[in-house]
Amino acid sequence: MQTAFRRAQVPRELRSLMRFDAKVFRAADRFDAPVWLECESWWMLVGGRKIGCCAFQRYADFKDDRNRRAVKPLYIVTTGILPQFQGMGFGALLKSWEIAYARFHGFDRIVTHTRKRNRGMIALNRKFGFRVLRTCQGYYASPSEAAVVMELRLA
Repeated sequence: MQTAFRRAQVPRELRSLMRFDAKVFRAADRFDAPVWLECESWWMLVGGRKIGCCAFQRYADFKDDRNRRAVKPLYIVTTGILPQFQGMGFGALLKSWEIAYARFHGFDRIVTHTRKRNRGMIALNRKFGFRVLRTCQGYYASPSEAAVVMELRLA
């Protein structure tokens, strides 16, 4: 099957992004409309079907990352694969595309974060060379949990 990546047409596809988010993440981890509107979002299409999505903020670091100075950071706000397609290698394909996107556009650093118990995403990020910067206690709510902040240096 053919795989393609297409930029989401925001605000026209805002409801579609939010519906996708609801299928992938628990209620406490979903984004509301203002967050989607400030991101650059991309669909991962397999055989023409939306099975993955990611969103970026250009030239932004993780909001608590005040001690770092990067000239061109890319912040990955979210990465998600529909549950029925997880465990099939699509997450690795999407992560690989995110890194290629950052390199192609001249970013020197990628920053992202995830729930501490999301071992699958942490392992996937590590597989691609991301390293843990720190853990932010109490970052997530419902249930309360720490966020693991990770980075990949590209330059």
